[in-house]
Amino acid sequence: MRLQVSCEDRIGLAREILEVLEKQNININAIDAGSAGYVFLQIPAPSFEELQILMPMIRKIPGVTDVKTVPFMPSEREHYAMEALLRTLPDPIFAIDLKGRISMANDSILSLLGLPRDQVMEEPVANWVQGFSFLRWLGMDEVLPQATRVSVQGNQYLAEILPIDLPDEEGTSILAGAMVLLKSPARVGKQFNALRDQVSGFDTLLAESDKMRALLAEARRMAQLEAPLLITGETGTGKELLARACHEASLRQDKAFVVINCASLPDSVAESELFGLCKSPGEVVKRGVVEQADGGTVFLDEVADMTPQLQVKLLRLIQDGCFRRVGDDNEIRVDLRVICASQKDLSELCQQGEFREDLYYRINVLNLHLPPLRERKADIIPLAELFMEHYSQQLASPLRQLSAECREFMKNYAWPGNVRQLKNAIFRAVSMADERGDLTPEQLRLPSWTEGFGYFDQEFEGTLDEAVKQFEASLLRRLYPAYPSTRQLARKLGVSHTAIANKLREHGIGKTRK
Repeated sequence: MRLQVSCEDRIGLAREILEVLEKQNININAIDAGSAGYVFLQIPAPSFEELQILMPMIRKIPGVTDVKTVPFMPSEREHYAMEALLRTLPDPIFAIDLKGRISMANDSILSLLGLPRDQVMEEPVANWVQGFSFLRWLGMDEVLPQATRVSVQGNQYLAEILPIDLPDEEGTSILAGAMVLLKSPARVGKQFNALRDQVSGFDTLLAESDKMRALLAEARRMAQLEAPLLITGETGTGKELLARACHEASLRQDKAFVVINCASLPDSVAESELFGLCKSPGEVVKRGVVEQADGGTVFLDEVADMTPQLQVKLLRLIQDGCFRRVGDDNEIRVDLRVICASQKDLSELCQQGEFREDLYYRINVLNLHLPPLRERKADIIPLAELFMEHYSQQLASPLRQLSAECREFMKNYAWPGNVRQLKNAIFRAVSMADERGDLTPEQLRLPSWTEGFGYFDQEFEGTLDEAVKQFEASLLRRLYPAYPSTRQLARKLGVSHTAIANKLREHGIGKTRK
């Protein structure tokens, strides 16, 4: 129980209160002096009858004006408020004493170290933090705040080290230890960008790997040019993000950036969506997105899926800057930059006659290729940490760390869905993880994937012969539509047509009989 005693500020008052408690045989767990005029006591909870006797006795003490129960003492409130603050902060924070031993640690640093609190407290900080001599710094004549790079668990952090000074009776500061705050490179970059009035689009693209750094250096130069730009790369590599960064770093940054996904446009409305619609010549029903982007940039995603008719109109738009609305005879001239993106090989599609060769050369004046995530492994862990911080804040959950096993797993995984797949996996893991503990490979829930074979959604169980039969059936089902006769398929696979006929019959593959 906590008691708040309202009283005058006089010498001997606290002693008299203690004498009353002693007469009632009540022990004192803690005593705290708040602001002038209050004394707080923490005592074992007495019975109702004992409390009825105790309260009037304290009130009779000269100088005491009131006594009442309170939920907490001021020092407890400060302690728990500090604990709550440290617990919710996403950055790892700890304090050390003058001997370099950890005296306080928040949940984030415990998660980073992968250890329970009792194995960290009172242990030397040098056991886990390398790159800075805390004892030498604490022993200097003048101990000043520091900001330096340190290594923790093999990863680099910016350490902000602040001395803790306590006042003595004469008001002079006495060094009592230090507070240390760790920030990952991704966290530092994000905070730096937040302080700037305008953030360039390229600052949103993380690049730790040599490939990405070289790509962004080239992209910054191309952003200033007006020529069409073609961005290629696998699904999920961030083609739209790169296109937006090029727009925001160009002279058109104050104008519109319009995104059009060519694969999602229905053939029946694709032309009117892009170029607009007129009920009759001069009577406009709808302005197209190309017209809305006048002065800015139009980004055509999945341009390989554009219909032949739209390819012709796009070619005219890039050549002359002109187009016609559907149902209109008048030409409209616009000033815009065209950026296209494709995950398909457009040169191969040109050879197959599925994409206009003249259009390909028009949109491929400048080009950038985004490497898949498996070719930029140095970016995997920084990206994961960036996504973890983002989703931890979004979901109001403690910032967790990646376990050593999880880091190794992520570096070796092929990431066929690239950055988008990584982002989704981190969101899933953060939202479904327990309140405490590091993220594990199991929490990512990534399906098995092998280069050249693709996904294996579940582990295979059975014999080698059964596995061979499954692969054989899958292969025949994929090839049969392209080679619908046993002789054609046999010639393709280099076996007799009788063997192929037997295999098709065995796996139930073939033309459906009516």
